[in-house]
Amino acid sequence: MPTMLLLRHGRTTANSAGVLAGRAPGTGLDDFGHRQAAALPDRLAGVPLAAAVHSPLQRCVETLAPLRAARPDLPVYAEERVTECDYGEWTGRSLRELAELPLMATVRTRPSAVRFPGGEAMRAMAERVVAAAADWDARIARDHGPDAVWLLCTHGDNIKAVVADALGLHLDHFQRIAPHPASVTAIRYHDHHPLLLRFGDTGDLSEFAPHTPAAERDVAAETDAPVGGGA
Repeated sequence: MPTMLLLRHGRTTANSAGVLAGRAPGTGLDDFGHRQAAALPDRLAGVPLAAAVHSPLQRCVETLAPLRAARPDLPVYAEERVTECDYGEWTGRSLRELAELPLMATVRTRPSAVRFPGGEAMRAMAERVVAAAADWDARIARDHGPDAVWLLCTHGDNIKAVVADALGLHLDHFQRIAPHPASVTAIRYHDHHPLLLRFGDTGDLSEFAPHTPAAERDVAAETDAPVGGGA
């Protein structure tokens, strides 16, 4: 099956200000986030992407802009199902302030039970994002073959939900997963179980270029989840 590269958008003005952006319009990358985005083409150099799929929110669009400029022929698709969780009345509020609310304790320990006031349930967010990732992976496999690599640019909680699902973790454990801005997480779905190939990577991604010694080694080592974790 194809390899899915989950990209979290670069650091935003809300991240650096300690604010929960949610779906608020106008939240773009800060200066550091733009530098992270500018580095993406070099990080992905040599990796032949079949497509890039992204949340329609501004911060994901801006993160992909340098890659799109470097690869004008790359098919790019906006996907509503991988947009940010709807945090409702929490949107735009200080994270420090939200940390004092009783509901935050449930967000941290039992997110499957949380529905944000005036917003979305975390379980619903997880279900739509996981379904979108699976649907796009199947589409890429059908259109580009089992060796294809594709990129999904989305948000932190969304990535945590997809990783938790791939690892067979209950949603209540997904707060143990912390993908940093502009990090890449690689997952390959197999018929018997998904494989988490890399998590939260901020450096070289050249191993995902097929038909190289590193790629052939890793494909061989990971296939049956060998004792000791493989090479």
